Amino acid sequence: MSWTNLWSVAINGVDISAGLRPLLMSITVTDKDGTAGDTLSITVDDSGGQFLMPNEGASITAAINGVRVFEGTVDKVRSKGSRGQGLTLSITAKGYDTKGPAKEPQAFHKDDATLEEFLGEAARNAGFSLTIDPELGSINRDYWAADNESFLHLGERLQRELNATFKLRGNKAVLALRGKDALPGISAAYGRNLISWDIAPLSGRGIFASGKARWLDRDKASFEEEETDFGSTRPAKAANIIRSAVRDKNQAREVGKARKRESEREAGEGSAVIDINPAAQAEALISLSGTRPGIDGTYRMVTVTHSGDRSTGNSTSLELKQPGGGAGTDSR
Repeated sequence: MSWTNLWSVAINGVDISAGLRPLLMSITVTDKDGTAGDTLSITVDDSGGQFLMPNEGASITAAINGVRVFEGTVDKVRSKGSRGQGLTLSITAKGYDTKGPAKEPQAFHKDDATLEEFLGEAARNAGFSLTIDPELGSINRDYWAADNESFLHLGERLQRELNATFKLRGNKAVLALRGKDALPGISAAYGRNLISWDIAPLSGRGIFASGKARWLDRDKASFEEEETDFGSTRPAKAANIIRSAVRDKNQAREVGKARKRESEREAGEGSAVIDINPAAQAEALISLSGTRPGIDGTYRMVTVTHSGDRSTGNSTSLELKQPGGGAGTDSR
């Protein structure tokens, strides 16, 4: 089977796969953990201008073996040519419309409301539906505000504060709690579908023993400190001290739990390349085996890149964090 037969692409709902395959030079889909939007890039042989250039803002989807791995809009089209090398056309798409109201500033507030109520209103103002993790959505505060922040910036701010994943896909927004195993995982074994790996399962830089946050006790008119024990099995001694004061004790506890999840996530890092697998998703777990004791185990996939290339074929590249399942321990 030709490497191109795995891929299918539709623009504005029209499947262009049959016409695309003879011209396709490379295609890449990147699924990230929320720190940046998903992307799709396609490069085709455009000799004689034979490929119909899509309009900016056109809807586009990509699938691998019938499994959809990207949904978004065309963001940029670039033509390149030279006398000796011919012509190519490159199409770049984003997971959401970068020209739309997601980047338009909003100014409103909510009193005594949950995060789901507050962020849900911001989502509707920007034309998005919102799916939020129940634990995050139930956070109640006496005051929430969007101070001339876009929905995109608001989600990114909350993502950093709560160590969550904020993603925009099409007209859908998601705020998910990191560290939950809500997505189906995958497995890879050396000698079967694991092509290569480069993993450091022990990384001390991101490990802390506890987290500390200051908050203002208005009744006492003084600052108090809330400490969260991370319960790390690693010999950590340092505390992750939040630089700026938070609003109250409840927010201090929420921030402490978020920093605990962050410490667990940053305990190790690495990368791996596997045979192309459309089931791989950012924030899901991968179980590695057949490498060596201390490396075999589970890892959190934080970036997933599916690639197809005329020269090298198909593969899925993974950025990994949060070792578990025995990773980092040589028990022999």
